[in-house]
Amino acid sequence: MRYTVAIGRAETYHPDVLQPALVRLLAPLGGIASFVKPGERVLLKPNMLAAREPERAVTTHPEILRQVIALVREAGGVPLVGDSPGVGGIRRVAERSGILAVVEETGAELAPFDETVTVRGRGLFREFQIARPYLEADRLINLPKLKTHEMMTMTCAVKNLFGAVVGTAKAGWHLKAGADRELFARMLLEIYLLRLPDLTIVDGILAMEGDGPGSGDPRHCGLLLAGANAVAVDVIAAELAGIPKKLLWVERAAEKLGIDGWDRGAIDTCGLCFDDARVSPFRLPHISDVQFGLPRFLKNRLRHYLTSRPCGNPDACNLCGICRDTCPPGAIEIRDGKLRFDYHACIRCFCCRELCPQGVLEVREGALLKIIKKFV
Repeated sequence: MRYTVAIGRAETYHPDVLQPALVRLLAPLGGIASFVKPGERVLLKPNMLAAREPERAVTTHPEILRQVIALVREAGGVPLVGDSPGVGGIRRVAERSGILAVVEETGAELAPFDETVTVRGRGLFREFQIARPYLEADRLINLPKLKTHEMMTMTCAVKNLFGAVVGTAKAGWHLKAGADRELFARMLLEIYLLRLPDLTIVDGILAMEGDGPGSGDPRHCGLLLAGANAVAVDVIAAELAGIPKKLLWVERAAEKLGIDGWDRGAIDTCGLCFDDARVSPFRLPHISDVQFGLPRFLKNRLRHYLTSRPCGNPDACNLCGICRDTCPPGAIEIRDGKLRFDYHACIRCFCCRELCPQGVLEVREGALLKIIKKFV
């Protein structure tokens, strides 16, 4: 089976630029009418990681959402907007990111992910608690932001669907699977398979590189991507961003599990010429771990030396406590006016850095990791 990923360009989020760019992007895929039928309730799932302004490139830009809402309405669909942010309530995150204003101005429905449904897993994990609106909508349109990710290297189409897991349950999954990148990637794919998105549209106009998904640097790319298969969309997004396959944990896991869309040879691109869409390679997150593949007894003994770990910056940290409150294993405390980390309990998921509103948590590398990096 072959898969198609459309590539388009939009240099700005101005509606006069973005609206026709989205129409052109979707045209080779059959237009929005191929994915939305009259009367259907259509859940739009943006990236609403945390309460940040649009120019920081942490969340899906609100103008992308506005234009997709308009397209859904043109097709006769009823648009809903939902997510479960990593920290903070959905209204607070939606307000700060500009998404709430769009929802109110367009008359779309904000669908908080606060009620869950227990769904039996189809793989390694036996069950998941998934947001009811996510499962019950007639159609699902995935609206991820193209960003680097300190744990998964890249977050885009598949990773964005982790937002279907509600609130504090995300911390539980980090505890279950977050200490092992391969296991965490498999968990993300099993969530993806519970409810395949009907369409994915990637906001790559202002992307993020470096220490994403919350503390990286905005990177203007002027790109839009769309496709019916989210794994295939991720494969193309990573190639355009110059991210090597060996660092793409989700895509490697998809290949290992035989999930549709992983094979680049089976993916066709349309719209903008692929070579014209390429950008200079993204600056990637620091190498945080070289212990995968080691026997467990060696991992336990050498973990401190073979991994990076988060640390506080006392000159910049205002001790807001968000990192402490959201740390999955509870490895952070505030004591004597400083952040204190229990590195024996820390699972190196970097959720603390991901959700720090000031982006001031730093990274300290283990001694052996420093040496190894000199030869990488």
